[in-house]
Amino acid sequence: MRLGLLYSGGKDSTLAALLLSEFYDVTLQTAHFGITDDWQHARATAEATGFDFDRLELDPDVAHEAVDRIREDGFPRNGIQLVHQHALETAADQAFDAVADGTRRDDRVPTVSRAQAQSLEDRHGVDYIAPLSGFGRTAVDRLVEETLDVTVGPSEQITRADYEAELRAIIAEQEGQSAIAEYFPDHEQTHVTGVR
Repeated sequence: MRLGLLYSGGKDSTLAALLLSEFYDVTLQTAHFGITDDWQHARATAEATGFDFDRLELDPDVAHEAVDRIREDGFPRNGIQLVHQHALETAADQAFDAVADGTRRDDRVPTVSRAQAQSLEDRHGVDYIAPLSGFGRTAVDRLVEETLDVTVGPSEQITRADYEAELRAIIAEQEGQSAIAEYFPDHEQTHVTGVR
């Protein structure tokens, strides 16, 4: 069975790919709006970990709507949630039997409710799978430590291909680089460089 996994090149989505590869023919799909070339970081990680890779092109209007929500709210949660839902919908329209992501049990964003998952499955005729949904951060970190080579650092310094990178780029272009700190709290990101 074929599965498309939303993929950033970080530890969560890479761990999800490894878990799912026991049961599915996994294609890592990095969603992007064509605003930056950050998707290439995920492609490099896919090559280093031995997975098939594909770019999932999203509607740029959704990125701008997400940035508007981030500005209105003063924080990124609802904007990132909007992009994740759009990415799942777009992935579900591909020729896969299942779609998946690397969301964990204790993630604040993005999240997928039971009702959203069932609706996605019913409307697109695919299975939605979140293999890390029963894992907390500590459990994921332990598995990652045993399995993956990872670079960790501040969000603005780590190469990655997540939604946040392109949303930050839009804000920086429109308001200047310093405006990013107004909306995005300091946090760490990960970039996987290989499997141990």
